[in-house]
Amino acid sequence: MSLIDLLTGNTGNQVAEKAETKFGISKNQIIALLAVATPLVISYLRNKSQDNKEAEALNSALEKDHDGSILDDTSQLEARQNEGGSILSHIFGNEKSTVENQLSQNTGISIDKIGPILAMLAPVIMGYIGKEKQQNNVGAGGLGDLLGGILGGAQTQAQQQQSNPLNDILGSVLGGGQSQSSGNPLNDILGSVLGGGSQQKQQQNGGLGDILGGLFGGK
Repeated sequence: MSLIDLLTGNTGNQVAEKAETKFGISKNQIIALLAVATPLVISYLRNKSQDNKEAEALNSALEKDHDGSILDDTSQLEARQNEGGSILSHIFGNEKSTVENQLSQNTGISIDKIGPILAMLAPVIMGYIGKEKQQNNVGAGGLGDLLGGILGGAQTQAQQQQSNPLNDILGSVLGGGQSQSSGNPLNDILGSVLGGGSQQKQQQNGGLGDILGGLFGGK
């Protein structure tokens, strides 16, 4: 299953519906948040996996706790929300609040809800990575390449299929995520793309905000 299939298929829709019910946030906003947050998390993990100890820790966590079953059983979402918060704290470290603020500003989801929603999404993202790891028989040493391949494949697919706002978002975000200019996914994705990415020029201001505006009917 490709990353785009995860986000736009049954799993993404079920996650969005559950989050909509729990947090009172529109399903479109949740899906848009998934489209931005998922490649961001994967980019951070890819960078971390360049360190051998981090790669071993990630490999161990995936094998122990993230077999992909959550993708077919989204009833696990609420029960694993606390776990999701811990996952995000480890992934983003001292940049967690900055990430949440940027995502809040660019999706219109209030800052008091963005953290809990991301915590609900995190185990889904990890479950997807864990399933891909199993299917490709990848160990700790191959995680960086696996994560890079997930992002690269999704970028290509999104840019080939830019027929709806979600693919526009993914094409823009993943285009930024593949950039190695700063070596920092926060700067590459949140800084360049969310602040007005070069991939999107259909409106004067550019960037994710214009695409989200179209998705949310001018919100």
